[in-house]
Amino acid sequence: MVVWWYGGDIVVPLFKNEELPVTFTGFIPEEDVSFIREADTALKNLTEIQDARTVTNLVYQNCIDFVNGLEEEYHDEFQEFLNIKNRSDIWKYISFNEIHVERRLWSDKDVYVSIKCNCNWEEEHGLQLVFRQGKMLTRISGIDGHITEADAYGKEDSEDFLLNEYNKTYC
Repeated sequence: MVVWWYGGDIVVPLFKNEELPVTFTGFIPEEDVSFIREADTALKNLTEIQDARTVTNLVYQNCIDFVNGLEEEYHDEFQEFLNIKNRSDIWKYISFNEIHVERRLWSDKDVYVSIKCNCNWEEEHGLQLVFRQGKMLTRISGIDGHITEADAYGKEDSEDFLLNEYNKTYC
């Protein structure tokens, strides 16, 4: 049984200072007494991220990889993205929808904050930005419900590049 709890709205400076609704996903109070405290800490961490360069570069690269992965016949339709000169302009093509906070069910069992977005280059699947403990981007993908690449593709955590970058920085 999947349980969802609405947790109010927060303003995230990293995401254009937009106020976004927060949903706690899969949280059962009787079974995870530390979740709310850890989720609050993760959300606070997310709101305190000051340096957007790394996130911006990864979002921009996600867009370019998507466009370059299209059949050549569609490149004209997406040329606008290939012509972006300033990587920070990528944010003009993104609208933020909501934030989900959940605990990973296996491996590290940590709290992850997932931001669900619409983006102009991938209208069908959108864009998902996942931050472990709200500190650092550990996954960028289409919205598929997975919070790590390892989980999405049945890999070992050691094979998940961004998750390992987090481990090098914080563990």
